[in-house]
Amino acid sequence: MNDLLQSIRRNAIGLGLFALVTAGAIAVAKVATSERIERNIELAQARALNEIVAVGSYNNDLLNDTLAIDQRFNQQLLGPLKASDTIHLARRDGEVSTVILPVVAPDGYTMEIRLLVGIHADGSIAGVRITEHRETPGLGDKIDLKKSPWVLEFNGKSLSNPAEERWAVKKDGGDFDQFTGATITPRAVVKAVKHAQLFFRQHQNILLNRQVAKQPATASGE
Repeated sequence: MNDLLQSIRRNAIGLGLFALVTAGAIAVAKVATSERIERNIELAQARALNEIVAVGSYNNDLLNDTLAIDQRFNQQLLGPLKASDTIHLARRDGEVSTVILPVVAPDGYTMEIRLLVGIHADGSIAGVRITEHRETPGLGDKIDLKKSPWVLEFNGKSLSNPAEERWAVKKDGGDFDQFTGATITPRAVVKAVKHAQLFFRQHQNILLNRQVAKQPATASGE
């Protein structure tokens, strides 16, 4: 009986140690994988920034010249951002020439779609790049420039070209192409790009570092 109890005790200790080692290995792998994924996302974002704003068109440190998305801004227009997301500013001789906004389309087909939207000071789109998505291969993944040139359709567009009410896919009465067999994904991206422009229009004085003239105070009773 004692031998049996000792055997059970040894097996229980062995199983416990095995479980601890396994749990530790999984935790370490998860941390390492998470860090690698985040790093890959950061690298993809850095590449996207330089695709949206060509090297030579600005002379500041694009990666580090940023604005925090704080209480000054209507963040809801940009979607459910991460706390680390920032606005990048491209400058030419000190003047902001292009603003690059992080945007999240929460209504992708499989999950949210993260993108960058570059908008010139005149309100026209410099470019759009998808930085993270898990849309269906062969269908929704055509939002990725590596799969299709569809995203280039936004270049040069603005809220007046086409008219604001035309910012939708053709199936919904708008001007933008959808994909054969996949409408949800391009619909989500078009909507997100439109919202990015609304954000820019609402906050352009802050984004472009423009001083707003104060209105003269009126006399009491007027």
